Amino acid sequence: MNSPRQSPRIVDVLVPIALDHTYSYRVPDGMEVAPGDVVSIPLGPRDAMGVVWATDTTPEPRLHNRLKDIGEKFGVPPLRAELRGFVDWVANYTLSARGMVLRMALRMGEHLGPERVRLGVRLAGPAPGRVTPARRRLLAVLADGLLHAKSDAVHEAGVSASVVDGLVDEGTLTVEVLPKPPPPPAPDPAYAVPDFSPQQGEAAAALRALVDGAVFRVALLDGVTGSGKTEVYLNAIENALAAGRGVLMLVPEIGLTPAMAGQFHARFGDRVAILHSAFNDRERAAQWRRLRAGEALVAVGTRSAVFAPVRNLGLIVVDEEHDGSYKQEETPRYNGRDVAILRGREEGACVVLGSATPSLESRYNVERGKSQLLELPERVGERPMPRVERIDMREEFLETRSNALFSRRLVQAVQAKLEAGEQVMLLMNRRGFSSAVACRSCGERIQCVNCAVPMTWHKRDQRLLCHYCNYAARVPARCPHCNSEHLYFLGSGSERVEEELHRHFAGARIARLDRDTVTGKHKYEEILGGFRHGSFDILVGTQMIAKGHDIPNVTLVGVVNADIGLGVPDFRAAERTFQLLTQVAGRAGRHLLPGVVLVQTSNPDHYAIRCAAEQDYARFYDKELEFRRAMRYPPFSALANVMVRAPAQEDALRMSGVLAGLLKDPGEGLKALGPAEAPVPRLKNEFRYQMLLKARSRPELNKTLQRLQRHALDEKWPATALVVDVDPLNLL
Repeated sequence: MNSPRQSPRIVDVLVPIALDHTYSYRVPDGMEVAPGDVVSIPLGPRDAMGVVWATDTTPEPRLHNRLKDIGEKFGVPPLRAELRGFVDWVANYTLSARGMVLRMALRMGEHLGPERVRLGVRLAGPAPGRVTPARRRLLAVLADGLLHAKSDAVHEAGVSASVVDGLVDEGTLTVEVLPKPPPPPAPDPAYAVPDFSPQQGEAAAALRALVDGAVFRVALLDGVTGSGKTEVYLNAIENALAAGRGVLMLVPEIGLTPAMAGQFHARFGDRVAILHSAFNDRERAAQWRRLRAGEALVAVGTRSAVFAPVRNLGLIVVDEEHDGSYKQEETPRYNGRDVAILRGREEGACVVLGSATPSLESRYNVERGKSQLLELPERVGERPMPRVERIDMREEFLETRSNALFSRRLVQAVQAKLEAGEQVMLLMNRRGFSSAVACRSCGERIQCVNCAVPMTWHKRDQRLLCHYCNYAARVPARCPHCNSEHLYFLGSGSERVEEELHRHFAGARIARLDRDTVTGKHKYEEILGGFRHGSFDILVGTQMIAKGHDIPNVTLVGVVNADIGLGVPDFRAAERTFQLLTQVAGRAGRHLLPGVVLVQTSNPDHYAIRCAAEQDYARFYDKELEFRRAMRYPPFSALANVMVRAPAQEDALRMSGVLAGLLKDPGEGLKALGPAEAPVPRLKNEFRYQMLLKARSRPELNKTLQRLQRHALDEKWPATALVVDVDPLNLL
């Protein structure tokens, strides 16, 4: 009889920090470890957590006696081989440190130990004697008077726990014990599955065949707003579960998760785990553990849920696949949709991309035979699409000689809907009250001290705010450039729209939904739920109101300024504008009452606005594809944005010049544009220069980017000096 195989004496461990390489450790006598095991290791002056990445390694003999021992092995399920391969793949694809990708896959919170008592805080009474910027941010989060988890309040306000403790000591805040969250509900026995339309039935049958095939395939579900895509998803999930396969469902925004979660719990009960970034570490860890243990088979969450440890993964659904929220703008800079496809390929799962306005890349992949097209061209119940009118604000000004925020047509339409007892949604895709404060004497705008951008005036908080770094300040009495006292406010945001609505419609019940009013993880659903149940007549907001909401009594949607996104220096500006207008228009007339959409614009003939008004995706796709082909932008090239950042402008210029020299002869099939000053040239006290790389081949692009990273490493550039963004969605 063979003796049991001895544990490997040396293993390589990957640590979830911003490093790409592994560390070698000895395995103590009597400890059994295998790839994927989560272990404690000594790292410098402290202990750290890591994952065994390889065993039977052979470090150089001179290092052997200097290696340290593994501390202990955690009693948690190991990181499976397919997830470890997935981490390596994502790190290579995005040119990110493997340790940072591992952090996404591991979710640090799940190793914090047993559940502790969770504390909540709320406003008690007296105003604090001293109000610092940090305290002001925290008080704004707690302004609703509700009980907030202490950890959530600290995270949302961007302050330390000591700020909370100080206000508690002064009596401004009270501390209470939070109740434990209720267990997941069981399936609702009264839940009735709606009947499918013929188009839904065809799409569902096609997806059933793909799931049953148990091989990697991609399908694009192109369905107009209100066509019943969610029911098709649910049917496909039901089929996957019946086949014993796990499911991953991605949604773009935190706000969509509660509504989606309700449908999923009604259908699948405690087999569902909800994952999104608004959960604190322990709440997220509890859901993560249920998935790893196989107690939950369906994961529903935002982009980071793409790393969820779903067992025997058979189906991945990416809802609103076009949405820019799937792109993470900090390291690792991945796109949840693209990574979902990579994971589907890694695990042999069917991937469904759903949208009423598919991204050009996804739609073009259908033409190239990379994915299968499934279409839902009509709304369920043969309900008509809303009627869309474009209102030319240039003509409005000529006729009224007034720069009014609302056209006469929009005011009349809102009044008529209020009198009929119907509801209205108004989109203004810009936060705040005024977009800038300027000087009439010298023309300068009040800029952020950290960033080269104008600060936005927030009237409710009586402060100027930078939307990039959150720096806040009072409006100065005089211009800091010329000392003139003639300052004025210009531009509009959602806060001003709300005030104007109160002025025009004094008796209306009005709510606002943007990142200034959503101050807690439950606030979004409070506002939206109140509107859904008729507590408000008008809902005004940013793009948060445009996605996925199905509210039967909404019969009028107004777009206050459709041109905001068109002026952005980005080749995707037209696509984003078309998608946003089409999506928000789809909120109107989704049930028995017909819908009307009024689009205020100074560019009524721009093809993005015209095609959105005519709800003509095919025409927009052809027009935009023609432009992309001529300019060699995606999907006709692989793209990367290479950014150099430094606190001193001369250092940023020098380093960007070095990169330009390295790319002087980029080779066949690769083009380098720049370096040039970034559209936002200074951000968070760093000067920024960028280069845009277009490549015919992704391997060639990857090879070039790795060469730039090696140079920065060899020359010992600061760790944050070089930022590489593969497949960028934001060029600012």
